[in-house]
Amino acid sequence: MRHLLKTVFLVLFIAGGTSPALAGDQIFTSWGKAIRGYDPVAYFTEGKPVEGDSDFTHRWMDAKWYFASAANRDAFAKDPERYAPQYGGYCAWAVSQNYTASIDPEAWRIVDGKLYLNYSKGVQAQWIAGGIDKLIPQGDRNWPALRTELLN
Repeated sequence: MRHLLKTVFLVLFIAGGTSPALAGDQIFTSWGKAIRGYDPVAYFTEGKPVEGDSDFTHRWMDAKWYFASAANRDAFAKDPERYAPQYGGYCAWAVSQNYTASIDPEAWRIVDGKLYLNYSKGVQAQWIAGGIDKLIPQGDRNWPALRTELLN
């Protein structure tokens, strides 16, 4: 399984031109930026994805998080669990299917006060159509083992 994950990440890297998260990363990063450098607080406060600024960063869970403002950075630093995406920022659909995949910051949804990201808007539509009320608990059950695998 570990070899398969590395192969999938390598294929995504070659196809997508981004640096994928590697084993040991419990937070999805691309080029050293958590969730591709997007501000996790903005999803809640502005209701849309907003790119972070290198002037406003915070290190949490061995990842560098970017924010659009000092206020957003400070809010995250005070309560990261409130704003951080579920499943370490990996694709919610993939986690519900018991694997990890990268994300598109534009494919997002807040459900019950929690941020979920998906690989693409197409995958997000599949996740929604599959029944979020069923797939989130499935992802919640799968995540601890997937997270452990990422850490090894």
